[in-house]
Amino acid sequence: MARIDLAQSLANLKLERDAIALYEALARIEKNPARASAFRTIAANERRHADIWADKLRDLGAPMPRQTGPRLRVRAIVLLARLFGTHAVRDMVQALEGDEEDAYAAQASPEVAAIAADEREHAEIWRRLSADGGNGTPAAAGITVARTDGRAVGRASARLAANQIAASERWHRAGRSGTLRAVIFGVSDGLVSNLALVMGVAGASEGAGNIVLLAGIAGLMAGAFSMAAGEYISMRVQREVFERLIHLEAHEIGSVPEEEREELAEIYERKGVPPALAAQLAEVLMADPEVALETHAREELGLDEGALGSPWAAAGSSFVTFALGALVPLAPFLVAEGSAAVIASAIVSGIAMLAVGGATSYLTGRPVVLSGVRMLAVGAVAAAITFAVGKALDVTIA
Repeated sequence: MARIDLAQSLANLKLERDAIALYEALARIEKNPARASAFRTIAANERRHADIWADKLRDLGAPMPRQTGPRLRVRAIVLLARLFGTHAVRDMVQALEGDEEDAYAAQASPEVAAIAADEREHAEIWRRLSADGGNGTPAAAGITVARTDGRAVGRASARLAANQIAASERWHRAGRSGTLRAVIFGVSDGLVSNLALVMGVAGASEGAGNIVLLAGIAGLMAGAFSMAAGEYISMRVQREVFERLIHLEAHEIGSVPEEEREELAEIYERKGVPPALAAQLAEVLMADPEVALETHAREELGLDEGALGSPWAAAGSSFVTFALGALVPLAPFLVAEGSAAVIASAIVSGIAMLAVGGATSYLTGRPVVLSGVRMLAVGAVAAAITFAVGKALDVTIA
């Protein structure tokens, strides 16, 4: 048993040291004082957790491991936070917190139970931070330092505003509108689609540089504009549908408030809330027209305005990220042609696909190597097929 305790304590200490490094870095990067303070609070919690495991190791008579740098995943998150801000890495940090909570859930001891409670509080802090929408609002107000003795955990006010509840739901949906998610998948689309196009044309033209460049640039521009237009139209239509449904719901709340209150109470009853409490909750929520409308939109219609984002921002990010990905397989043909350029394009594209695939693991929680190899396999198959088709066409290009 002591051997297992020793191995677990060492692993847990490393986990907490990584978390300390992450949150201290986020606190230094963050410009908003309220958010920076929240990150320092979490770092203090993680430091106490590390002290628990250090004490455990001393009790077991084990030497204290030397302090090393955080693992690659944490370093990548910090780098992205420096480039795009702490809001952009929200989904990745929450996934990391989820992994930490899962690791502790598989263990059983009083220390672990108390630390797991703190980890749940960290997720709560992130949900409240997400509610500020990046406008500097001190959403972290009311955060207190969690205690690791299992008796108390710091909480903000129990009453959450409707936008905070919506932010919580966005986290449970794994940040579907997250900036980082859009960046990763935009680059992925551009990389795979233009690699397939470039390889197809290279197969037909035997790597003629000017022909491949023409086709590659055309594919880059066409794909980037298509992605941008598609994202803009899709999000614009979503927002218009949302606004129409909200307008209809607002009319119903204004004209038949009693029916809407009963409907809301029935929704909560179906979720397992006792009838008396459901009725009381519905009455409180219906007392404020704005809260009533937001609650009905979420509970009755399943709508979340904050998850839609800006159509123009979505279009712009799709254009840029697709173009960046599409430029990778094209770059070697800017300086070479023939088989050398084809091989170089395949190599740099393969490296890029491994990197992009590995980056998706920060969102999905899957192993980095598995995600990278899967992305590489998909891109390689697409490129091989289009190259073979280009060869089979046997087109003579003058």
